[in-house]
Amino acid sequence: MLDSRRDDQGALRAGEGAGAARVGIGGPVGSGKTALIEALIPALQRRGIDFAVVTNDLVTKEDAERLRRSGLIDPARVSAVEAGACPHTVIREDPTLNIAAGDDLEARFPGLELILFESGGDNLASTFSLDLVDWWIFVIDVAGGDDIPRKKGPGLLRCDLLVVNKIDLAPYVGVDLDKMLEDAGCVRAGRPVIATDLRGGIGVEAVADAISAAVLFRV
Repeated sequence: MLDSRRDDQGALRAGEGAGAARVGIGGPVGSGKTALIEALIPALQRRGIDFAVVTNDLVTKEDAERLRRSGLIDPARVSAVEAGACPHTVIREDPTLNIAAGDDLEARFPGLELILFESGGDNLASTFSLDLVDWWIFVIDVAGGDDIPRKKGPGLLRCDLLVVNKIDLAPYVGVDLDKMLEDAGCVRAGRPVIATDLRGGIGVEAVADAISAAVLFRV
């Protein structure tokens, strides 16, 4: 939990009793959040990280079932939260259901180091409560338009890491990728931005490295 993973200055720390690091992955519908988790699973496994996943959907468990059927991860390590309303309400306004899901995973898997929380998808206003996660990623994609960074949505501005996905589609949707990435860097005042093509495996290792360094303090 966040309270045990931050020092008096608010900096993340590790150590005995800190519990599993909790990382949020949010962003608009269709941007590639579940695809990012699927790509991260083998990358995190190669790093020897003990992790689990919590997904959020409106009134289904579709994303969780997709991961359970993937063969990439032990199905017992995937929990599902049904938001019952706009998905960001249970990662921001009242994250109780997600906190409970994370606590349950930690109880069932002693030694768990990392839990990924995927939001069910929302617009550029989707943000994570710091009562729920220690660090969070926001995923956008080039098919949504190269004006997304200039719209300066709260999710894009406040996240710890911005992932610009589907860069392979840029030539086909009329997006100037270099300009989009430059705009993203500018509005985020130089805070991290990683470009990904998840189907091609581009950028996945960089995202896994960023998670490992930021919350597990492994370089």
